[in-house]
Amino acid sequence: MIKAGIIGGSGYAAGELVRILINHPDVELKWVHSRTVAGQRIVDVHQGLHGEVDMNFTSSIDLNGIDVLFCCRPAGKTREFLEQNTIPEKLKIIDLSRDYRIAAEGNDFVYGLSELNRKPMVRGASRVANPGCLAMVVELSLIPLAKNLLLNSDIHTTVLTGATSEGAERRPTTHYAWRNDNVVVYRPFRHTQEAEIVQTLKAMQQSFRSKLHMVPMRGPFSRGIMAVTYLDCPLELTEVIKIYQEYFDDHNFTFITSKIPDLKDVVNTNKCIIHLDKVDGKLLITAVIDNLLKGAAGNAVHTMNLLFGLQETTGLTMKSVAF
Repeated sequence: MIKAGIIGGSGYAAGELVRILINHPDVELKWVHSRTVAGQRIVDVHQGLHGEVDMNFTSSIDLNGIDVLFCCRPAGKTREFLEQNTIPEKLKIIDLSRDYRIAAEGNDFVYGLSELNRKPMVRGASRVANPGCLAMVVELSLIPLAKNLLLNSDIHTTVLTGATSEGAERRPTTHYAWRNDNVVVYRPFRHTQEAEIVQTLKAMQQSFRSKLHMVPMRGPFSRGIMAVTYLDCPLELTEVIKIYQEYFDDHNFTFITSKIPDLKDVVNTNKCIIHLDKVDGKLLITAVIDNLLKGAAGNAVHTMNLLFGLQETTGLTMKSVAF
């Protein structure tokens, strides 16, 4: 059994991670650490787990007693944790913050987009940086084009996100009275995850020099992300669809559909569903994911499966809440 620990266990993504791991046939969840709710029962914070887990949050950390550590703390805190603690050589680390997503000297984390970096994860990587949820849905929308050197015009994408994308911390923009029946643009053309999107596209297409124009929007729903992207593309739609189908053919969680997807097609799953259309010479790409699963905890477990040589879908077969 793979022995797992979680730090930063009180947030939304951590709650989903607990839910997946306690039902994973090859994992034993040893402890869930939290500085803010240490001593409390996990089910008192993650109430959807009543009857499934009988554990308390802990204030202590035993890194020698686990095989994999999931880091769910805020930005900057994983780096701080690794600098302040002695990390066992064989411990695998999966970081859900943004501390190690951007390549830099001394950064030995693999960017955890399996549809791009599955090979290094299977071939001995020990540290993985989980992609940002907004970045992931845009990257999955575009990497088949990048592989075929087809990103040669400006890219325009509007990304509509649910309230849980902002985390469990209470703030005005997650308050029900403000969020319900409301939509607002935030950080247009300046979102923190744009850099990792560009990094990913350049990794696939070294000649990529186009501009990415991303407009994130807060939506009036709890979870899920929809990205609507368009750009110039000289190919016929049938050719583009074939490119996408061939690219994702041996990947287990990304699917091309002939129907425009909605959020309920993916919420509560680790799937990404993509629809393609061609309108007046523009390629229109619609992609949807669950921000807490494919965009966070689900992808982290997928990564763990790869690091330990398990079948990729183990513990991740879940039905969408379609109605």
